Amino acid sequence: MTFARTLVLAALVLAAPAGAQTPDPDATLVEELVVTGRLPGPAWWRVSDADTTVYVLGAPSVMPKSLPWDQSVLVRRLEGANRVILPFNQVSVSLLTVPGAAFNLLRLRSKTPYEETLAPPLRARFAAVRTQAGKPADRYRVKNGLAAGLILVDDYRQAAQLTAADPAKTIRRLAKARRLKVEEKSYDGAALLGQVVKTPRAAQQACLDDALDEAEAGPGGARRAAQAWAEGDVRGALSAERGFEKCLAAAPGALALDTRFKADQAAAIARALKTPGHAVAVVPLRPLLAQGGVLDQLRSQGFEVKTPGEE
Repeated sequence: MTFARTLVLAALVLAAPAGAQTPDPDATLVEELVVTGRLPGPAWWRVSDADTTVYVLGAPSVMPKSLPWDQSVLVRRLEGANRVILPFNQVSVSLLTVPGAAFNLLRLRSKTPYEETLAPPLRARFAAVRTQAGKPADRYRVKNGLAAGLILVDDYRQAAQLTAADPAKTIRRLAKARRLKVEEKSYDGAALLGQVVKTPRAAQQACLDDALDEAEAGPGGARRAAQAWAEGDVRGALSAERGFEKCLAAAPGALALDTRFKADQAAAIARALKTPGHAVAVVPLRPLLAQGGVLDQLRSQGFEVKTPGEE
């Protein structure tokens, strides 16, 4: 994977669900929606109007690769669905935005590894984490602490066999095999790189420290949260440490990105409710359940929302 693609994908995956200004908009959940599932496998919510139901699966932010989970409810709900809405976390650069992306990438690039700019204790921590991930110092030739942290967390998660691609990747494959309409959305990679460039130095350093904390803590917390998700334990699934995600609140434009992400997902579900029958949607858990989040917005629009405990 190229440096540019790694940086942009990491920025989108990590920033889209939790990006915001202080206070963190995903910190406060709608408690009546945080309910343990009664059916086998992960928890589902239902959004309905008079003649349509959208079954919504809440997805963890990361999970172990090849984590086994009961897909029987998913397979049943895919049968006869008129569409499948996946998390809106794709990234692209159009012909119009290529110059901006290239310019921002050059602004982030450095001739020397980032760790050489750090004080000895922090430099030792950085070197230990990237060595454990199997990466050379030259991979992190950037001028920006947030950029270094984004790449480092992405490398750590890959080395720890953690992925942000599932369960969406599995659901996309199952939907395509059934020739179902799949709805996704891409965001502008050039704009995301621009946000990283503009992040204040103090916030860059805070995010780098949080990135190191996550990697040094190891994958145990993420694995436990993912296992809870697979068993329908919603509160357990929400227990994963979010320090690095929360620190991204300082990135310029993060609040607007968070608001747009939630509004776009809610709008996609609302559109699906205009077609009689049923559909399937996948939304990251915290943006799904937060106050002002996807389900909260849909309830305010008059749609009926039922919890996993009402199956």
